[in-house]
Amino acid sequence: MKTIIEPFRIKAVEPIHMTTREERIEKLKAVNYNLFALKSRDVIIDLLTDSGTGAMSAEQWAAIMRGDESYAGSPSFSRFEAAVRNLMPFEHIIPTHQGRAAEAILFSLLGGVGKNIPSNTHFDTTRGNIEAGGALAHDLVIEEGKDPTNLHPFKGNMNLEKLEAYLTEHGDSVPCVMLTITNNAGGGQPVSLENIQAVAKIAKAFGRPFIIDGCRFAENAYFIKQREDGQGDRSIVDIVRDCFACADGMTMSAKKDGFANIGGWLALNDGDLAELARAKLIQTEGFPTYGGLAGRDLDAIAQGLTEIVDEDYLRYRIRTNEYIIEGLDALGIPVVKPAGGHAVFIDARAWLKDIPPLEYPGQAVAVALYEIGGIRSCEIGTVMFGRQPDGSEIPAAMDLVRLAIPRRTYTQSHADYIVEAFGELAANVDNLRGYRISKEPKLMRHFTCAFEPL
Repeated sequence: MKTIIEPFRIKAVEPIHMTTREERIEKLKAVNYNLFALKSRDVIIDLLTDSGTGAMSAEQWAAIMRGDESYAGSPSFSRFEAAVRNLMPFEHIIPTHQGRAAEAILFSLLGGVGKNIPSNTHFDTTRGNIEAGGALAHDLVIEEGKDPTNLHPFKGNMNLEKLEAYLTEHGDSVPCVMLTITNNAGGGQPVSLENIQAVAKIAKAFGRPFIIDGCRFAENAYFIKQREDGQGDRSIVDIVRDCFACADGMTMSAKKDGFANIGGWLALNDGDLAELARAKLIQTEGFPTYGGLAGRDLDAIAQGLTEIVDEDYLRYRIRTNEYIIEGLDALGIPVVKPAGGHAVFIDARAWLKDIPPLEYPGQAVAVALYEIGGIRSCEIGTVMFGRQPDGSEIPAAMDLVRLAIPRRTYTQSHADYIVEAFGELAANVDNLRGYRISKEPKLMRHFTCAFEPL
């Protein structure tokens, strides 16, 4: 069937506040054109992020009622730990309030001045936590991953030759090898099981821990099942287990493929490192059996992990993105292909050829999309990644606009509205102008910086 049928029924609804274009123009001015600063009630369709914005199931809400709020030794932690370990066979599972907290703990122990940390592509908070301690984050994605039009099935793969050369060059300054699945900053593109295992083998040969950023592990596993030779008859659960069996640890935001509104974890096999991480956790997050979360949140994550590996859900999830891409493609709007797992990515640099990267074409598209349709998206390009640790600014590898689709939140009519808004934007694209940044912080500037139109 061509019609996308959501594999769930809607049991509760949340009203959307409808705004006019004139109102949205004023609101953009008031927040200095930074979409992060908009009030959510002023957004009609919110695609800023898929992190923590999804809808929980009836069973998750029931699990919340079972949550035990004991400070230490809560049965909620035991259920959470068992659910994680069912999919990711790590010795030590340390809950945190979200993924960036896991990153902060890990890199406070492994990072520091003089350290170098490779990945396929570090996302913004990962890079920020690495650079906050003085280490350097390096991206080694395959060349196909830098080309939005290339139809390579696994554009998130690590470049294995570059990784070996990197480890040879940087030697003992590399505390670990990272890999993000799926590759968010690179268009939500998946990493093959073959590549995951090859990266693990190289890291082991050089005596370096292999750490997976597993925020969208289930979506990545679905792509492996659909696209990788020899994987089509295997279950999602078995593929997920294989992805993590070769790793020494992982960071996780449960706000993505944990189907939760909050939470995450750091998982490790190294007992000494885990002991240090728990000590850090107590300083900043909470006791090791709750890690900054309520017991009810741990139970919601535990239930979510049983639901995210459902193949009917994953099929619907990926098909929704494909459907939007097909609509944008028909309008002649350049998009990253093939479809990623959690988002649709517009190639703003290819679309707005007259706006140079340092005038932020991605931000121009994102602002115009909100003005036209009340749709909030996120620039993934030179605004996010252009400022370098030494203070200089260079164009990012790509200037994208991410339409991150919250899980189980919007319907096909919302998808049609998104495409319709882009149709109006396409009719006026020649009128778009770039932006300059008038104020910015030293790290992760895209969250709070101020813009001025040129």
